[in-house]
Amino acid sequence: MYVIVVGGGQVGVHLTKRLLQAGREVLLLEKDGGIISSLKVQIGESVMVGDGCEAQTQKRAGFQRADVVVAVTGDDEDNLVICQMAKNTWGVSRTIARVNDPTHMWLFRELGVSSSVSATDVLYNLIEQEISVGTVIPLAALRMGNIEVVEATLTARSPSVGKLVREIEIPPKSNIVWLLRGDEGIVVDGDTRLQEGDLVVALVPTASESALRNVL
Repeated sequence: MYVIVVGGGQVGVHLTKRLLQAGREVLLLEKDGGIISSLKVQIGESVMVGDGCEAQTQKRAGFQRADVVVAVTGDDEDNLVICQMAKNTWGVSRTIARVNDPTHMWLFRELGVSSSVSATDVLYNLIEQEISVGTVIPLAALRMGNIEVVEATLTARSPSVGKLVREIEIPPKSNIVWLLRGDEGIVVDGDTRLQEGDLVVALVPTASESALRNVL
């Protein structure tokens, strides 16, 4: 697998190090030539200077053979352009973008970025998870953001507690796929009876997330 990481900030550097440690072929692309020497000290020769938004730079970096392109610059517009060019110009099958302003998330989804991550949203959801046990927490987006992976910890007030999964009227095209009960992970089927304290993982269309919340 060949992964190109665009953006030599702390996120890009740590991600590149992690991928290299896992034995992946990785290239970190950074447009600021002044920090390339420092980056090479940290991660070796898997670094290239160049503007990740430019087609010629992308060609030299090998976008045409990349399996994954990850755009983690501090500029949302650049990250969006990089991912769109990777997909539409070079045929990269998976693009991942860092979204600095969470109000831009819808645009990344709308324009076909495979996965987008907002640190603000992730931190907010973790805070909400601590404050409001039983809240449905979005974990990740699939299929260009149209399907979400969500989790919910069931409380005594949860309407689904005590019911078999097949008895719960979950939204169309949604599935409860797994749960954590104590230290045991359980693959869910229609005869699984939900209990208070279960941490439930489900797949749900983005538009139906609130409906799922109501039944869980």
